[in-house]
Amino acid sequence: MRIGIIGGAGYTAGELIRILLNHPYAEIVFIHSTSNAGNLISDVHSGLLGETDLRFSDRYALDAIDVIFMCSGHGHSHQYWIDNPRPDSLKIIDLAQDFRDESDGYVYGLPEQNFNRISNASRIANPGCFATAIQLALLPLAFTGNLTDEIHITGITGSTGAGVKPSPTTHFCWRSDNISIYKAFKHQHLTEINHTLQSIQPSFTGKINFIPVRGDFARGIFVMAYLNSSLTIDEANKIYNDYYTNAPFTFVSERNIDLKQVINTNNALVHLEKHDDKLLITAAIDNLLKGASGQAVQNMNIMFGLDQCTGLRLKASAF
Repeated sequence: MRIGIIGGAGYTAGELIRILLNHPYAEIVFIHSTSNAGNLISDVHSGLLGETDLRFSDRYALDAIDVIFMCSGHGHSHQYWIDNPRPDSLKIIDLAQDFRDESDGYVYGLPEQNFNRISNASRIANPGCFATAIQLALLPLAFTGNLTDEIHITGITGSTGAGVKPSPTTHFCWRSDNISIYKAFKHQHLTEINHTLQSIQPSFTGKINFIPVRGDFARGIFVMAYLNSSLTIDEANKIYNDYYTNAPFTFVSERNIDLKQVINTNNALVHLEKHDDKLLITAAIDNLLKGASGQAVQNMNIMFGLDQCTGLRLKASAF
């Protein structure tokens, strides 16, 4: 598969390049970055030193590739396709939020929900990182009609979720030994979360109360969700295990989970507990992998008829 990458200087692009360099069926044809054109990839993504001698380019031909990954910031993808004609055979995987409403023929790329649609799609809108973790925590309940009340969620994310461009809340001197809330009850990923859950369980009209938190670490997302539920813990565990039977990256753990179990992997872990009438669901992912580039490659594998896990057997940082 001949691959092009637009917006190659960001964190998600760096992880995407790392995966694709070791993917047995992938050939990177170009990595576009206007500001870094001519520079070695490893000059920007220093973790790739010794892995590749590829350079950034400001020139490329869309008819020379089979699939393009859009890694630019939100809002850029829509304009890109206004300015550039798309070859009929070109497949698109967009990591921005521009088409997550499934407009313009895009399919929402959450494999645990949309595997069959992804396998027949030519345009994929990769889910947001928080949206991926929260949806994986709730999908089995929606699928079985067990979202019966409002949902309360707290999620903590690493600083890489804010992107590579420095800002006051990503500088080390501010983020270190610190924690803060942002976009309480109005995070942008709520739109796609609500859309997914209501498409699966149309009767669900409950409010999703989401408090996002900036964490004192570089990567990862840890989500804690709870709601009133009449399910017993055994019933809940069966629902989750049944739903994720054929999901090669999502696992239901009988034990409490921690973030290091998923960092540097495309895995998602989910754990359930019952406290009186409350069902507590915790979920953990790596925001740059299952929450972005790893899931994008998973979607590519599905689109091209490969095993989902191709190129994605990665070792967690836990030890």
